[in-house]
Amino acid sequence: MNPVKKYSNNIQPNWCPGCGHFSILRGIQVAADQLRIPNEQLVVASGIGCSGRLSGYMHSYSFHGIHGRILPFAQGVKLANKDLAVIAVGGDGDGFAIGTNHTLHAMRRNLNITYIVLNNQVYGLTKGHTSPLSEIGFVTKSTPAGAADLPLKPGIISLAAGVTYLAQSFSGDQDQMIDLIIKGIQHQGFSFINVFSPCITFNKTNTYQWYRENLKDIEEDKDYDVNNLQQAMSKLIETDGLCKGLIYQNTHVENPSQHTIKETSLAQQELNIPEEEFQYLMKQFQ
Repeated sequence: MNPVKKYSNNIQPNWCPGCGHFSILRGIQVAADQLRIPNEQLVVASGIGCSGRLSGYMHSYSFHGIHGRILPFAQGVKLANKDLAVIAVGGDGDGFAIGTNHTLHAMRRNLNITYIVLNNQVYGLTKGHTSPLSEIGFVTKSTPAGAADLPLKPGIISLAAGVTYLAQSFSGDQDQMIDLIIKGIQHQGFSFINVFSPCITFNKTNTYQWYRENLKDIEEDKDYDVNNLQQAMSKLIETDGLCKGLIYQNTHVENPSQHTIKETSLAQQELNIPEEEFQYLMKQFQ
């Protein structure tokens, strides 16, 4: 079966024609198909914004949360049922404005989930004002003189937070993006994939052509070592974050299962407790 049909619920996406998010949606569907993840074993959770619509187009378990809070939910799902493949999806505002604290602490917690940021460097759903990743001088209706604040650098921030899998891709390079999503899902720990996804309606600066001309492909550097943290940080500084490919992977960290309560997932545990234990627990509140 066509992977798009297999993981699609037949709801027609209503993103603007040409939006980079279409490519990311297909990338997740193809990656899930190549990994042979059963529909009932896949959870796709998303936040608010144009990116938040993605979970509503998946034929899988899906959840549409509130702005900036999708990672707490995704981590809760994984803790409750570690056998599920959990993918969290959010925009650059969702992950690096109101949700920045959740992003950083999820990285250092290192649960086995995949977080994909659909990065268009603008707030598209609210008609095009600046995001925390917009460059200085970026002109919008709310910043007619240009953005004045320094943009955050997702790659550098994530490495500083201790992320164990960092990749960046471009929605115009679907083959590489699918490969990075597959590797991210396979990684035993928290995987962060920052995907540059042009907003063709409100961002006339960071276009498809602009990314093709400015993104450096790490895979072209034959001496690059994805397991070298210092080299990863240097590459991000050298390119000002404008690079794509697998930037860093640490496979020598503690088993993320240390966060699970028991060997058996909560979803599979017996919920009934003996009367004696129930009475003991009730006495603790007296």
